[in-house]
Amino acid sequence: MKTKITELFDIEHPIIQGGMHYVGFAELAAAVSNAGGLGIITGLTQKTPEALAAEIARCREMTDRPFGVNLTFLPTVSSPDYPGYIRAIIEGGVKIVETAGRNPQAYLPALKDAGIRVIHKCTSVRHALKAEKIGCDAVSVDGFECGGHPGEDDIPNMILLPRAAEALSIPFVASGGMADARSLVAALALGAEGINMGTRFIATVEAPVHDKVKQAIVAASELDTRLIMRPLRNTERVLTNDAVERLLVKERERGAELSFNDIMEEVVGVYPRIMREGDMDAGAWSCGMVAGLIHDIPTCAELISRIMGEAEALVRERLMGLL
Repeated sequence: MKTKITELFDIEHPIIQGGMHYVGFAELAAAVSNAGGLGIITGLTQKTPEALAAEIARCREMTDRPFGVNLTFLPTVSSPDYPGYIRAIIEGGVKIVETAGRNPQAYLPALKDAGIRVIHKCTSVRHALKAEKIGCDAVSVDGFECGGHPGEDDIPNMILLPRAAEALSIPFVASGGMADARSLVAALALGAEGINMGTRFIATVEAPVHDKVKQAIVAASELDTRLIMRPLRNTERVLTNDAVERLLVKERERGAELSFNDIMEEVVGVYPRIMREGDMDAGAWSCGMVAGLIHDIPTCAELISRIMGEAEALVRERLMGLL
């Protein structure tokens, strides 16, 4: 299956693994890339540029296929050493970067001068158009269904993707609600050139997270995610647990007086405890509504092969059969 995304990134299948905190390590990125997709290392999970450089080198030992690095630009008081991370990416020979968060414009010249192709995550058409204007090569359009930060517009992909197709000139992939062949074929029909999967790739053999995390995704239904931090206009979709429900009570009780300090216990520094130790009630962690479509824990190769095989059957048999 050839699309503008497979050509842009020189990959076999139009499937990208999203950059996920404490999930996007070399093991997973290499497994996805070896299976013909595009694996992504999560840059800021690595505490320093030097650590990222080591992780890129580790990934190189596991795959000779293209992989990328996610770099999320956070609105923080003490900003990470972004020039250092970009230097590690360039010196590591990485040619694909997934940017997210704040506008990456200030950092694009360094990336573009190094011949790096940039795909920016967007939750609205207006942000996607801005990404196109500043020179991004592609965008990942994230619908309201997605795990993590879906923005504040609450537009699901059935509307957002065709709107993006109407407005954009650069290629885009669909993110949020993507799990299987049906997701891929639907995304292509709505104008996308591929899909970005986050939650689905957590529930794989190679994902370097605690088995309890994978089992929680398999056990969850589409009703088991919650939106937190809405009053702070920093909405995040997470899997429900005791900590999340406690946080939501705080939000209701504090109302307009809510501050980030009120919920720090449930959201700051919890990822290592959840992803590494399997402490499933330690705090809030990103998970998409797509958990309701995830019923097993395959290898990345099995998952991608299954998606592509079933997608071809869907197109050739079901859709062509309707004509």
